Amino acid sequence: MADKYLRGAFVAFTPTFVGALPNVIVFQFNPETIVHTWTQAEAVTTTTGAQANPLAVKGTPGETFGFTIAMDARDLIADGSKLAPVVAQTGVYPQLAALEMLLYPTGMPGTTGGAGGLVGAVSSALASTGLSIGASSGPVDRTVPESQVPTVLFVWGPGRIVPVRLTGLTITEKLYDAARLNPTYAEAQVSLRVMTLEEMKFVTGPIADVARVAYVYTQGLRQALATTNLADAAETILGMLPV
Repeated sequence: MADKYLRGAFVAFTPTFVGALPNVIVFQFNPETIVHTWTQAEAVTTTTGAQANPLAVKGTPGETFGFTIAMDARDLIADGSKLAPVVAQTGVYPQLAALEMLLYPTGMPGTTGGAGGLVGAVSSALASTGLSIGASSGPVDRTVPESQVPTVLFVWGPGRIVPVRLTGLTITEKLYDAARLNPTYAEAQVSLRVMTLEEMKFVTGPIADVARVAYVYTQGLRQALATTNLADAAETILGMLPV
């Protein structure tokens, strides 16, 4: 049964005309493998003629996740899920659509999403041509904010909750129903990049404070676990050092 174990999830907030609504995507099946990649931060360079410190870097290392999650309409129906009536008519389209929306820009502060986000996108496009909405001439009206990619929380157990941006999504639809050709089984290959504290200064809305707290909490837990690991063999290793 799919609901008998702790499952990973994505959490975002979708702007609507009545406010931001939580978009919680719980994995139907946990991925069997997660690729967790780290890259060193950009090195610091100097233009003053002084010798640069080769060990100096800007900020924290880059951190990414990559994995594949599966969706099976038949399993949801067999398990008696609350989504079963919808799934019977649409297959796994709702789950796929929820994932796809994590890549679409949302309105900046001052908009409520929906038409606001659309107007912002159209206004930005017209600005590049020297035109503005509601005016035939004169300076470009830039009062309508542009859009930004939504901030998403990647929840993988209580010890790993990090704010991320979805950087890649590849969906492979493998099975379809005969009546409507709705996908009934699909796999989504997901690429995530963990946001930095500097980037989170620009996050707004209901998820802003939660994202910052989650980042600090997860980093603090990582440091605590690293210290615990060092205590196990510290004396043995230190005794071999040539000091």
